[in-house]
Amino acid sequence: MENDGASQEKLFDMRGALLLAALLGGNIALALGPWLVRLTDTGPVSAAFWRLFLALPFLIVFAHVTGQKLSGMPRKTLLLVAIGAFAFAGDLASWHIGIGMTRLGNATLFGNAGSIILLFWGFIIARMMPRGAEWLAIVCALAGAGILLGRSLEISAETFAGDLFCIAAGLLYAVYLLTLQGERARFGSWSLLVWVSIFACPVLLGIALILGEPVLPTNWTPVIVLFITSQLIGQGLLVYSLGHFPPLIIGLALLTQPAIAAVIGYSVFGEVLTPLDIGGMVLLGSALVVARAAQRNAVASASANRP
Repeated sequence: MENDGASQEKLFDMRGALLLAALLGGNIALALGPWLVRLTDTGPVSAAFWRLFLALPFLIVFAHVTGQKLSGMPRKTLLLVAIGAFAFAGDLASWHIGIGMTRLGNATLFGNAGSIILLFWGFIIARMMPRGAEWLAIVCALAGAGILLGRSLEISAETFAGDLFCIAAGLLYAVYLLTLQGERARFGSWSLLVWVSIFACPVLLGIALILGEPVLPTNWTPVIVLFITSQLIGQGLLVYSLGHFPPLIIGLALLTQPAIAAVIGYSVFGEVLTPLDIGGMVLLGSALVVARAAQRNAVASASANRP
């Protein structure tokens, strides 16, 4: 009996280690996204189109394997999916444009600002004031964002505009999550992501054409690696692991993304960070962690990372 107990404990430890590795691996895979967007020889919005379009067949397989239905959705759900897909397409378009204009660390932090926005939304819906650590998240978010925006404005107007594009992406991602949070519980993440992608792909393609971007890549490698790492590996590992961790752990794991992005920005693109930049990132990153830990609804786990 003792041996059986020891074996089960060892099995649980191994499973916990695998789940943690999946959580970290998913964040690491997603952290490569901004770098790969810059490497593509299409336009930034075109890259967003390809990352969704190429992943679509695999998402359908994931939904089928997990037993999530792709048919039989009521009109109300499809209407909400369409609204959410427009917000999601705007999120990806805005974020990809911002990635090319500002520093990678800033782009990753501001692009993930949706959880802070959701925290504010929670206060509005509940008609209540923040408490305790929630005030800390707000102060850290405002201070960190102020420092990073000020530093970007010092560098150039373009990097400041890039930060604003990424903040807009975070806002649109929050709209996407709020629109579909009830339907996600009813139909499943993979099923909804399939339909969101079906609606969002033509929107992204239309935006790319209106902007006059090159759509077809001459070098497919960055585009293929982008959809594999961001849509398949990153999203797949996170969907597998998110339900097993509290929001605080998810928030802490999220911080691997801006850290890796900042290292890539420095080593590949020469984006030097001053102590003030690092301080701003620490403040904003701390706000993201506290915001995730403070959220009390199902959207907390669903918003852990951009799909």
